[in-house]
Amino acid sequence: MPSLVPPAIPVGSLAASGQPTLAVGGGALLRPWLLSDAEAVAEAFRDPEIQRWHVRRADSVDEARGWIQRWQGSWGEETDGHWAVAGAGTGTLLGRLSLKAWNLTDGSAEVAYWMVPAARGSGVCPRAVTALADWALGEGGFHRLALEHSTANQASCRVAVKAGFEEEGVRRGAALHADGWHDMHLHARVGRD
Repeated sequence: MPSLVPPAIPVGSLAASGQPTLAVGGGALLRPWLLSDAEAVAEAFRDPEIQRWHVRRADSVDEARGWIQRWQGSWGEETDGHWAVAGAGTGTLLGRLSLKAWNLTDGSAEVAYWMVPAARGSGVCPRAVTALADWALGEGGFHRLALEHSTANQASCRVAVKAGFEEEGVRRGAALHADGWHDMHLHARVGRD
């Protein structure tokens, strides 16, 4: 069935442009994942807080390497974008930031993130989310970015607010965690913000 409107982001345009590396400031950057990050990813997923909010664990470095391979491939498939948050000078893994569930027709995507314990509270996460959102809503061509977190995850809420994501409401019983169903707090930024 023919559409009456063109897609917000032309199919193939993001894949053709290649995944960017983005400056975050404060000695950090967002860069595409490297297979050599697998050991650090496996270590990060040993953290109880990452397991709690992301409901996954990595049982081996090989498993983490498989995740990274999928993250790397998703850009070319134009389904998701996954970045390592890394020290600009050291390359040390500080966290992960994802722009996932791309809908090129509507120009929308979802933002997700985690930080390693040593990087929490340093302000790098809200700066990284802001940098990614600014790129996505500008050069990337997206119109709307949604961000959800459990209502019990106050740290994630603070990151969303600091990064300029407006609070939109609560989706009741929307996500299953290890301790049961969680209400999810919805935030968003749109291109006009």
